[in-house]
Amino acid sequence: MVMTHLSRLRQLPLLIQPKSLISRSRLLRPPPIFLRSVMGSSSSSSSKLLFRQLFEKESSTFTYLLADVSHPDKPALLIDPVDKTVDRDLKLIDELGLKLIYAMNTHVHADHVTGTGLLKTKLPGVKSVISKASGSKADMFLEHGDKVSIGDIYLEARATPGHTAGCVTYVTGEEADQPQPRMAFTGDAVLIRGCGRTDFQGGSSDQLYESVHSQIFTLPKDTLIYPAHDYKGFEVSTVGEEMQHNPRLTKDKETFKSIMSNLNLAYPKMIDVAVPANMVCGLQDVPSQVN
Repeated sequence: MVMTHLSRLRQLPLLIQPKSLISRSRLLRPPPIFLRSVMGSSSSSSSKLLFRQLFEKESSTFTYLLADVSHPDKPALLIDPVDKTVDRDLKLIDELGLKLIYAMNTHVHADHVTGTGLLKTKLPGVKSVISKASGSKADMFLEHGDKVSIGDIYLEARATPGHTAGCVTYVTGEEADQPQPRMAFTGDAVLIRGCGRTDFQGGSSDQLYESVHSQIFTLPKDTLIYPAHDYKGFEVSTVGEEMQHNPRLTKDKETFKSIMSNLNLAYPKMIDVAVPANMVCGLQDVPSQVN
């Protein structure tokens, strides 16, 4: 069953969850689980959490598949799916005997078209999820502190604007019955030894710096960081590593803002196609894509 919980964060006000998402399973207290992940590994050794890290090479995008395989239905979710790899993702989900519940985005992407819309057309019942602040279309809109569950595993949405105005980071729970160490799906807010640009889509280097330091770098240092992209061959980092080695985010705020204002990056080649499509759940041209 799908459920949500109230936020435990102290930084921002608690938010009331939609009643339709509350499940009786919130009363269950399953036995503790343990997650072991190493650099280069794309699967979890947990007996409860099934985890896969998938890659789309043209946009260097990571898509993440999570499922609670201890639950009878094996409910699953995808984070940041890409339209070009929807068939691959669905084939894997079918092979693993999973039931896809959610297709979630960390933000409105500018470098690829999201696969959420296509997933909904090919697998009825899947709900698209994005932040309310994104201004985009979806079935569910999340605000800071909202929680989305698959079985007895949940993700908490932390607002991390700065790359775009609607960026969120999805973080696994802190309780002993949730995957340990914790996992943070940071979108473009934190990349491995980098961060997303801040010069379009309502971006702000000042805001990004505050978001990362208040919502990501306050997590336990062994929290695993899984970004939306990587261009250097890395797959996973940790909060502790990025706090120590990230060449941008380890600087003071003024130095960070100076770095970001002098990147002189090229105009994103897909932005004029990707952003309008992603504002409507990636369904800008459904008939031709489906056929």
